Amino acid sequence: MKILQTVKKVPGGMMVVPLLMGACVNTFFPGFWTAFDGTFTTHLWKSGAMPILAVFLFCNGATIDFKKAGVPLAKGLIITVVKVGIGILIGLLVSSVFGPAGLLGVTPLAFVGAMANSNGGLYASLAGEYGDNTDVGAVAILSINDGPFFTMVALGAAGIAKIPFNTLIGCVIPIVVGCLLGNLDEDIRKFCEPGAVMMIPFFSFPLGAGLNLKNLIVAGAPGILLGLFCCVLTGFAGYGVYKLLQPVKGLGIEYPEVGAAIGTTAGNAAATPAAVAAVDASLLAIAEAATAQVTCAVIVTAICCPLLVTWLAKRESAKRAAKVQEAKA
Repeated sequence: MKILQTVKKVPGGMMVVPLLMGACVNTFFPGFWTAFDGTFTTHLWKSGAMPILAVFLFCNGATIDFKKAGVPLAKGLIITVVKVGIGILIGLLVSSVFGPAGLLGVTPLAFVGAMANSNGGLYASLAGEYGDNTDVGAVAILSINDGPFFTMVALGAAGIAKIPFNTLIGCVIPIVVGCLLGNLDEDIRKFCEPGAVMMIPFFSFPLGAGLNLKNLIVAGAPGILLGLFCCVLTGFAGYGVYKLLQPVKGLGIEYPEVGAAIGTTAGNAAATPAAVAAVDASLLAIAEAATAQVTCAVIVTAICCPLLVTWLAKRESAKRAAKVQEAKA
């Protein structure tokens, strides 16, 4: 049976297929995990996303050359500014024009919470599949948008919010240690190279196992629209900025399609509305609806963003092939 080849035919299949399988199991057979609580089964397919993702980041770090260390940092800064900037700008614009009710049923709180927060795991997976090690390394900076900080800033609560430096540092350490070892010993770099690809389906399944497809129904059309807005607006913005900066040699942007991988919403973003409402009680009335909408955006972007990146990757690949043919002519 050609299972692997079949999966690879699906856009972003090495990530999307395991992720959807995990989401389906969690949605329709939630008791399955309880029956095997604390065993290797749950550690691998339910709660193991973060440890496996950590190994993935370590392996990618090991493939980064010190001479090019500035490239992933620059890329991370670029996509973080784009992602957070657009999320805050759109949220504040919707709030000023439409008020607390929001646009098409999507509240300003949900806009900022979903659009300013990206899924680092999905980004790293897509970057690993369609980009290079410097693209994956950018997740060390991108992770700074993790949590409610920027949402609070956008809603005027910056005075009592703190940047989650521990989250940022914790994300950076595996990459840095892998980079150090990979540069100290070429054999370690070669040993870790397969892990940068092989780990993708192993952490994608448990990421999906944290999603519930029924939330699409609870949030309804507004939640689905929020997910599409997030994927299209921030995804194309990331791609567009990368295309614009591609001629800058020092940035090493060889695969601009990876810029679109920021068109996602992180799973923990669903907790952002409640966290903000705990700070500002005036938002309690809309926090519940915003939570459902953001949760829906997590699912929608997890499905749509890989499709977008895959489509852009095919276009860019065709352009690169055409340039090679022109050069030979």
